[in-house]
Amino acid sequence: MTPTIARAGRRVHTGRRLGQVIGRKPTGVTAGQWNTAGSVVLDYLVTDAATDRPEFALLFTDDTAGGAARVTRMTTAVCDAVGLPLIRIGSPTLTAAHHGDQIMGYVLDAREFGVDYRDIVGRLPDGRTGYVNDLSSVARAAAVDAYSAREVFDPIIRGIRVRWAGGPAEGWAWLQLREGGYVFERVRLAEHRTTCGVPADRLAEDLAGAAIGQRLKVRDSAEPDLVDHATIEAGLRDLSARRAELLDGFPYEHLLADQPAAR
Repeated sequence: MTPTIARAGRRVHTGRRLGQVIGRKPTGVTAGQWNTAGSVVLDYLVTDAATDRPEFALLFTDDTAGGAARVTRMTTAVCDAVGLPLIRIGSPTLTAAHHGDQIMGYVLDAREFGVDYRDIVGRLPDGRTGYVNDLSSVARAAAVDAYSAREVFDPIIRGIRVRWAGGPAEGWAWLQLREGGYVFERVRLAEHRTTCGVPADRLAEDLAGAAIGQRLKVRDSAEPDLVDHATIEAGLRDLSARRAELLDGFPYEHLLADQPAAR
């Protein structure tokens, strides 16, 4: 596709195969890695407007799909071999087709502004004052509206964020849709040789909240896949048990207490 001029003298290309960007198999990469990774379509490739030299790529993946982990490992290996910075967002709900342009624009702005980008306060779409660069703010407002219309059991989208040592950031979000039934989303965000401009774990949690909003949008056209609270709690307990593998430990023990607000 024709590249479009983005902010600060960058071009954003869409739909390019990794093999097209690199050209030939890098040294140290196996034929199997190259054959698999070379056919991967980069959802977004950001290049310098003057030289067209790649700055970084943004890739959306569904980590729940069969074989996804293998493709991810091989793609990362090839990108590392040529020094191509990569941001990968893993979510079964958020896709490049429906959410990519907004998220790509967010990352470009955040990288330009700096880590405080997420903390800018202003007027939200619903008229309230809040963090205008919280990508979950629209979803949170929609949840409150749905609660007022008696369409959901609880108006609050709850969430956590963690970062694995040497691994991706992870954001969780959940909303009680009906008694005993929760909409749950997990987003993994990996930064390889680059940054998304704001703390990756915070963005991952915001994206998980945005994914809840997407699930709310389509709930009338398809029966939502719900989980019970025990499933969420089991996942939290697993994170708690693996706190030594998390950069900032597990500061969510209060969610494992028998508190109505945590449920």
